Amino acid sequence: MSDAKPIPDMSFEDAIRELEQVVTALDRGDVALEDSIKLYERGAALKARCEAKLKEAEEKVAQITLDANGKPTGTTPVEGL
Repeated sequence: MSDAKPIPDMSFEDAIRELEQVVTALDRGDVALEDSIKLYERGAALKARCEAKLKEAEEKVAQITLDANGKPTGTTPVEGL
């Protein structure tokens, strides 16, 4: 993972895919201690990225306004963004 993409630049899909790889490598238990620590730290950062992207998506969905028939009519600006 030395050529790994910077986590802040990752999409949710890329981050979750790499997080799955990290978990698999740690579960196998065949990684040296120092490498395990680095993997764990990267995994924690990937998890945080995924949580942030999910929160962004939830906020966007929450801001969709519906008309009387339940059809989307637009979006409402999210406060603080």
